[in-house]
Amino acid sequence: MTDNSSLFDSNAPAATGLEHNINEFSVGEISGAVKRTLEGAFGRVRVRGEISRPNYHGSGHLYFTLKDADAAMDGVCWRGSVGKLGITLEEGMEVICTGRISSYPRSSKYQLVVEAVELAGEGALLKLLEDRRKKLTAEGLFDPDRKQELPFLPEIIGVITSPTGAVIRDILHRLSDRFPRRVLLWPVIVQGDGAAEQVARAINGFNACKPDGVVPRPDLIIVARGGGSLEDLWAFNEEVVVRAAAESDIPLISAVGHETDTTLIDFASDVRAPTPTAAAEMAVPVRADLEAQLLDNQRRLVAGLERCWEDQRLQLEGLARGLPQPDRLLEEAAQRLDSETDRLKLSGINRLEQHRERVAGVGARLRHPRDVMASAGERLSQTGERFDLAVSTNLQNSKTRFEGLDATIRLPNAIARIFKVGQDRVSSQGQLLESLSYKGVLERGFALVRDGDGKPVMRAAEAITGGVIEIEFSDGSRGAAFDGEDGGKPKAAERTAKAKKTAVKKEDTNKKKPSPPDDSQGSLL
Repeated sequence: MTDNSSLFDSNAPAATGLEHNINEFSVGEISGAVKRTLEGAFGRVRVRGEISRPNYHGSGHLYFTLKDADAAMDGVCWRGSVGKLGITLEEGMEVICTGRISSYPRSSKYQLVVEAVELAGEGALLKLLEDRRKKLTAEGLFDPDRKQELPFLPEIIGVITSPTGAVIRDILHRLSDRFPRRVLLWPVIVQGDGAAEQVARAINGFNACKPDGVVPRPDLIIVARGGGSLEDLWAFNEEVVVRAAAESDIPLISAVGHETDTTLIDFASDVRAPTPTAAAEMAVPVRADLEAQLLDNQRRLVAGLERCWEDQRLQLEGLARGLPQPDRLLEEAAQRLDSETDRLKLSGINRLEQHRERVAGVGARLRHPRDVMASAGERLSQTGERFDLAVSTNLQNSKTRFEGLDATIRLPNAIARIFKVGQDRVSSQGQLLESLSYKGVLERGFALVRDGDGKPVMRAAEAITGGVIEIEFSDGSRGAAFDGEDGGKPKAAERTAKAKKTAVKKEDTNKKKPSPPDDSQGSLL
């Protein structure tokens, strides 16, 4: 392979259009040479800048831009290194990235291949912590209404902490001194990579336990850790831990760090304890104090009952003095009982005698069954005779009525009645028609005016100048013509001519109408 170092030789002669002895390289060879040069010159570097556009890709790789006031460069963290970063990159974080400079030949860009990331100083951590606190506060995770009350005396206490630290020993020792309870330990790492995820899984795991399961559900959870720097306690500032604590259905005590240390889980928990030992004191009361209080309550209860009994005794004695002697009350009652007993005996005897007399009187009024049956037999015999007579009479009447029904006699009578009814109906309809006919109006001196088509003329405006009209009176019709719209009389010649035309038309009409036969009844209308 040709030596690629000639590509970067500043002493090489400048190329001209007449020189053809310069080596030719492909684009891939040039990109590879640039990549090797960058990686050789910047084998391992630490770059400080601000994170911009972090992108956790679905493949597991992390892509972002690292920038400052003067420039910007791309950064990439491969999937195998993302889980080892220990922090989640967010927009605007100021970090120090450790890695190597390389290039991406397909886009002719250089980039920083990141292997480790650390925040740029404690000020950046505090700023990130404050920004995260404001964000979670806005979501309502720290709302006081979400807080739960701690149980007075939990049966089972779940502790989430490191199994090898002094924290668990302090908690167990304090619980043993105050009030021994059953403790379930969920071992987790409390700092470093994966600590936040383990703590969140522990909280969710305790909440997922069933009361009657293999691992019983605790009544109280304590998340504890000893003191440390801000970086050491950072796992308890992660969103996954804060959200798990806020969503816990089991009351939770946060005991992370010393009294001066503050983490975000303290805001999301139901109660914050300054130290793990204080968390154990908050979880259970002092057994000796409870026993002393119980004995004191018992003593006060006995004394109160004695005073109550004494007051009741005195009150009962006072009431007894105001009551009469029981012997006197019983004497009067016994005398009244004797009197009522004598009256009861006499009343029973009298009532029995009255019932005996009533039964005897009713028995005397009763008839002998033989007489009742004989009387019923006579009534039944008479009823049978009347029934036979009624049946024979009914049959005789029916026979006589059917014999009188002769078709030759009833049919002509029925036809005559039908014709009579029809004739009366036609006569009434004719009278009604005559009463409603306009001819009755003509007989009272009125006239009916028709135009040339035979239609009635209802208004003067409908009569056309020079038009022919027909005027019908009660005894006949006459023709006429209009000579103007002012109601003037028609001229004599025109009137005579139009009258002749009308007479001719009427004769033709009469000729066309056939005369009815002599034997026809004619139209009633």
